Amino acid sequence: MIERQFIAQKTKEYYIKKYIEEHLRGVGISQIRLKKIPLGEKIIISASKPSLIVGSKGSNIRELTRVLKTEFKLENPQIEIAEIRNIFLDANIVAQRIASSLERFGSARFKSIGHKIMENVINSGALGVEIIVSGKIPSARAKSWRFYQGYLKKCGDIAISGVLKAQAIALLKSGIVGIKVAIMPPDIVLPDRVEIVKELSLEVEEVKPTPAEEAASEERAAAASKKKAVTKKKASSPRKKKVKEEDSSADGKKSEETGAEVSTDSSAEQEQ
Repeated sequence: MIERQFIAQKTKEYYIKKYIEEHLRGVGISQIRLKKIPLGEKIIISASKPSLIVGSKGSNIRELTRVLKTEFKLENPQIEIAEIRNIFLDANIVAQRIASSLERFGSARFKSIGHKIMENVINSGALGVEIIVSGKIPSARAKSWRFYQGYLKKCGDIAISGVLKAQAIALLKSGIVGIKVAIMPPDIVLPDRVEIVKELSLEVEEVKPTPAEEAASEERAAAASKKKAVTKKKASSPRKKKVKEEDSSADGKKSEETGAEVSTDSSAEQEQ
């Protein structure tokens, strides 16, 4: 039961995205996201030409909101438009531009279109780009033409999560032409990237203490000097001399007592 609800929800989102793409074709849509909010459903459209989505005095937005309410049964759809600054770093927009150029100028100029788009992507700061155009161009036999430049990951986690990929189709007189675009953005972090430092420079900066630290250090120095003066005074006091004199007088008394004992012993021997 829960699985059917998930499938129904995802199917509904898919049909909503397909309708928006067909209704707003040619405005450079990059991504459509549906988000559940407490007030209803929020639809975020990322595009390169937001003014075409809004229309004159918001007519396109009102029409799209009405269709989403009536046909797709959304309670309170809120449409938000996000503008993409650099369109040549977005794979979806690049693929759509190639498809529209092929439909406008035909398959005879597909090489110039591919090289020009590739140059614009590299000039925008991308690390690498790959464009594959497959179909009946320029002859009646289907072929695949590959345009590539720069550095592009083909395997590993970076190729799956880091590289931007998109697909598009162009309807020509000779048939349908498929377009695949892969772009490696400039802000990607590569695990095999190593920077070698030629010269290591060591810079030592003198840190000046604050007034509070200077006052504290002066107090510590004054306390240390005071402690040294006290210890010197104790060392030079005549207490040790008195102790020595007392020890010498005690030794003299002991010697006198021992002498008296010896004399008494000698007198006793004489009497015997």
